[in-house]
Amino acid sequence: MKAVVKPGPVKGAEWRDVDIPTIGPNDLLVKVQAAAICGTDNHIYEWTPWAQERVTPPMIFGHEYAGEVVEVGSAVAGWQVGDLVAAETHIPCLQCYQCRTGRQHTCEQMRIIGVHVDGAFSEYAALPVACAWKLPSGTSPELGAILEPIGVAANGLFKDRIDGASVAIIGCGPIGIFGAQLAVAAGARQLFATDINAYRRDMARRIVPEATVLNPLEDDVEAIVAEATEGRGVDVAIELSGSQPGTEQAFNILAKGGRVSLVGLPSRPITLEMTGAIIYREAVVYGSTGRLMWDTWYQVDALLKAGAFDPTPVITHRFPMSAFDEALELTRGGNAGKVILTP
Repeated sequence: MKAVVKPGPVKGAEWRDVDIPTIGPNDLLVKVQAAAICGTDNHIYEWTPWAQERVTPPMIFGHEYAGEVVEVGSAVAGWQVGDLVAAETHIPCLQCYQCRTGRQHTCEQMRIIGVHVDGAFSEYAALPVACAWKLPSGTSPELGAILEPIGVAANGLFKDRIDGASVAIIGCGPIGIFGAQLAVAAGARQLFATDINAYRRDMARRIVPEATVLNPLEDDVEAIVAEATEGRGVDVAIELSGSQPGTEQAFNILAKGGRVSLVGLPSRPITLEMTGAIIYREAVVYGSTGRLMWDTWYQVDALLKAGAFDPTPVITHRFPMSAFDEALELTRGGNAGKVILTP
């Protein structure tokens, strides 16, 4: 089969012939129908310090995907050839304290598809059945491929109730826009979204017209939020930029007793003036990683089945998988939503 392979500890990747994976008794062999690009994939392609600490080449990368089951492991029940499947990226050990107390997404021995084991920028992928989400017949593979990042947004947002709340989304990349859509679907009373990138602001306005979309480089975000909330600030802030200014902004516009979910991954240490930002404000702060297995998937599935939101407009570009260089470059420029690769 063909696959996008990280050949060694250098920048770049190759479209090359590799063997079709041999599956174990608890695995599914999936014919990949759609795979989405994530920021993680650019880290691996660019060979950043983050990737150098985690990835051992040669390796196939890519982890957001959906496809058709073409082989079922001998110990697997409840699955058959022809089923449609989406992948949960995190492979938990199911034996550690975290796994045994219902927090598999923070497994102490976590492996990640496309980071620690071969991924899905390929024609076929081996998927542990413990990471398989069955899709209804007829589901678009593209929708299946973006369920994983939708789940990232949902996990950050649904730490507590959203209905009737005022919500701010800091960062309007694909996960931020998914978060804004979910906030509307869950009954948020007010919604603000900020980003310094014009393309992403325009995308947010188009897809989530309920949001007040602001440019923090030009708009006085704190004053606008204060006026709209009668001086209180927002009840919930979801920080997705991973930046110093974005993190500061999340706390500066937060109501007393409000909560912040930190989802974006900083590239360098971030400092906060904790006395005013957190202590006197009695702010509740959540770190948020991945998706609850499988609570988050069921939450998103219920909203999709109810027709509460449509995430597919966040998909803006499609490429054949062999054009991965061009596709990854597009996402690095910030002038794209979700980008889909097809084998």
